[in-house]
Amino acid sequence: MSTLIQNQTYSVGQLTPSIIIYEPSFEGWLSAIFYAYEHKLQHDSTLQLIAQDCYVPSLIAQATSVGADEDKAERVLVKLNKLLGQSGMRNMLWGFLSEKNHIGTTLFQVAKYAIDYPNRSVMQDLGNLDVLELVQMVKSVGREKHRMEAFVRFEHTTDDIYFARVEPDFNVLPLIGEHFRQRYQDQHWAIYDISRGFGIYYDKSKSTASRPATLQTITDLDDAVLRNPASIHSPDEQRYQKFWQGYFTNVNIKERKNPRLHKQSLPQRYWKYLCEKQVLPNAEHLQKRR
Repeated sequence: MSTLIQNQTYSVGQLTPSIIIYEPSFEGWLSAIFYAYEHKLQHDSTLQLIAQDCYVPSLIAQATSVGADEDKAERVLVKLNKLLGQSGMRNMLWGFLSEKNHIGTTLFQVAKYAIDYPNRSVMQDLGNLDVLELVQMVKSVGREKHRMEAFVRFEHTTDDIYFARVEPDFNVLPLIGEHFRQRYQDQHWAIYDISRGFGIYYDKSKSTASRPATLQTITDLDDAVLRNPASIHSPDEQRYQKFWQGYFTNVNIKERKNPRLHKQSLPQRYWKYLCEKQVLPNAEHLQKRR
């Protein structure tokens, strides 16, 4: 055994992983793919694509930073869209929004698989571990998207804006905006992702009879408002919350409580943004008087 080990030789390139650091955006990731193929790095088994905000410097890794290039990203996008189709590209985007560790590398391997085998139904090949991982991520993102659409709670403010705070496990805000845009065209509303520090805003004054307004991105909100949104609640909101808390308290049948099932249907991590969950068990002031 010692003889075999002594006879093995490794080049430096085999021992040091190659890393492409991309700007943390889908366009930045597409640009990194272009760079990999432009510099013939696609066959490097150690190649990793890591977002700039997730990269931890290493003493042995060979890292190269690549900026987002709109033209190059567009060329890669057109190519992948042709190979994967609309549903495949949706999977790639949703996988990217999962923000999982090494998601850039996983998506690159799926993209490389599609380029290497253009006539194969790549997204159906669950025997490929990278495809399997992506499909599992997409399911998780889809569940979070569905829950956000169900559990977002708007609070009416003194500025006549319906405001909601969220902290989703994945970056699903870009996926749920259209859902609310189509359903709440007659009011001003905003949803803010506290974890990621940005939100979306709908200004009804910019809508037309035939088309709802375009969503706007917001990034700068007062920390005091985020910590204590009750400070800007309108009088109507204060009454609505009290009424809803009273209904929630009285509609419950204590003998039929099933905490385990309740938490399965409404995970506990969402509770802090649901006004009915702020009612204390001994909220006698809300109890129905018989």
